[in-house]
Amino acid sequence: EEAVFLRKKITLLRAFSLLIGSMVGSGIFISPKGVLKNSGSVGFSLVVWFACGVLSMFGALCYAELGTRITKSGGHYIYILETLGPLPSFLFLWAEFFAIRPANSAVVSLAFGRYMLEPFFAPCAAPVPAVKLVSLLGYYMVLTLNSWSVTWSARLQTALSIIKLLALALIIVPGMMLLAQGHTENFQDAFDRQSLVLDKLPLAFYAGMFAYSGWFQTSFVREELVRPERNIPLAVIVSVITVIVGYMLTNISYYTVLGTQDVLASPAVAVSFVQRAFKSLISVVPVLVALSCFGTMNGGIFTFSRTLFVASREGQWPPLFSMIHIRRHTPLPAVMLMFPLVTAMVCIGDIYHLMNFFSFSRWLFIGLATLGLIVHRHRHPELHSPFKVPLFVPVSFTIICLFTVAMSFYSDPVNISIGCTMVLSGFPVYYLIIQRQMSNFFWTKLSSFFPPLSDYLTHKLQLLLEVVQQEIKTY
Repeated sequence: EEAVFLRKKITLLRAFSLLIGSMVGSGIFISPKGVLKNSGSVGFSLVVWFACGVLSMFGALCYAELGTRITKSGGHYIYILETLGPLPSFLFLWAEFFAIRPANSAVVSLAFGRYMLEPFFAPCAAPVPAVKLVSLLGYYMVLTLNSWSVTWSARLQTALSIIKLLALALIIVPGMMLLAQGHTENFQDAFDRQSLVLDKLPLAFYAGMFAYSGWFQTSFVREELVRPERNIPLAVIVSVITVIVGYMLTNISYYTVLGTQDVLASPAVAVSFVQRAFKSLISVVPVLVALSCFGTMNGGIFTFSRTLFVASREGQWPPLFSMIHIRRHTPLPAVMLMFPLVTAMVCIGDIYHLMNFFSFSRWLFIGLATLGLIVHRHRHPELHSPFKVPLFVPVSFTIICLFTVAMSFYSDPVNISIGCTMVLSGFPVYYLIIQRQMSNFFWTKLSSFFPPLSDYLTHKLQLLLEVVQQEIKTY
């Protein structure tokens, strides 16, 4: 009886919770090992963590301006489409669906499973099959919640954001207490140049930026934000500063309690920290970390479903995925689409290989999106933006992103080549199918070859899922 569209239900508090909940997840609890391994020493690893925070702030500011200039949801996809054109946006969509997002979700899910089971098997490592089973169960729970209600997904994200900050505090406080008592032995020769390998630094940045990733999440749900012109810049600035301070203090606490070899040998750094510093909390902190990962999974599903929703609306994805549940007002088909790929990657993947695999594609397209901001400013100088950053911010961020992507070919050629191949495989799909009918929907044109079958399948899936096209556009 009422119009079917995505409601504006994301307030400033929920936007802040979405960003905090997406950034503070598995990264700060698994990435310290990757950063230290590829930077070579404690001092250089802390420099990498701070540099990743500054770089994330630059990117967040660029996306805040893009969010006030371009009023559609969709994040990286819609920004690349509106500034650089349909080909790079489709290549992003292709890589995001088949590589970036499922690999990212698999990494966070595996971290959730590992930390959830760690207290039950300590001091031994949890069995890999059990970790993967619990990882999948957690992912399916989040998938079900996002299919059920936007409001409850947002409320869960707010609650889990508080738990995430509590988990960081439980690591920071004992570490700072030990540091104040003079336990600085692990910081001796912190900047040992002999262990620094320059060609591995891009992988250190990938691990660090993975921990910070999530500062762009509000751009995916722009149409559902209350007062986006004000709330997007405010939410990203406050949340990124909060996370930078929290991450630096957390890493200093790690190194105060654990030596270099302890961090490198630990499959779950936060658990090793608690075993050494706070044995009374040995069963509490891993659960808090697992809940942090749960919140990151929730934020990832919540936002990526909007990318598929917008891409379908723009004609580069099947129209079924721009449909909304008639009662729940959730993009149900878009939410459910990632189910098989994430399941496969959790079953066959390893955290650190998956991290390098998807990081290449992610940072390539984020760099292209901020390049698009420069292009958009040049093409539309008359466009008034309520939030504008100095030009050197998008220029420096774009150069660093693209340079790191180029350097990563020397650091991990196998996984990076697989990621590059995944991106390039979208070219023939685009030129054979998409380019021929950019004035119309992809599957509408394709279905001209077999309209009865296509219409029949779409109709049956609509009936099964109880979804319809949105009745009004909110952007």
